[in-house]
Amino acid sequence: MPDITTEQARAAVDAARSKAAEINTKMNIAVVDAGANLKAFLRMDGAWLGSIDIAQKKARTARYFDMPTGDIGNLSQPGGSLYNIEHSNGGLITFPGGVPIKDGSGTIIGAIGVSGDTVENDHIVATAGAAGVK
Repeated sequence: MPDITTEQARAAVDAARSKAAEINTKMNIAVVDAGANLKAFLRMDGAWLGSIDIAQKKARTARYFDMPTGDIGNLSQPGGSLYNIEHSNGGLITFPGGVPIKDGSGTIIGAIGVSGDTVENDHIVATAGAAGVK
């Protein structure tokens, strides 16, 4: 199974950190490998402590289901096909800020989760982080 390398995980964190600085926010940034294990993590100076766990859960959620966490959130609303899924797997996060990471061939090799601001900004930073992986 293809897996994210340390260099790629660092590139994701660096790209996410740069985007967070660009939009003037402080984030917790977590990268997990193909098996959903923590590979890299950064808590930017001043980022919320409560968002450490959220960032990691967003990354794992995105990898478990190979889709952005916001997409899962749309499916987990009352009446949705994944209603209450956030209670599985030791707790998932089903709002934006988690994004799968793909290698150059399009294979998912891990995921990034970001937390520390609005979910819209979390998603922007996570997407930038995922795009930073080559």
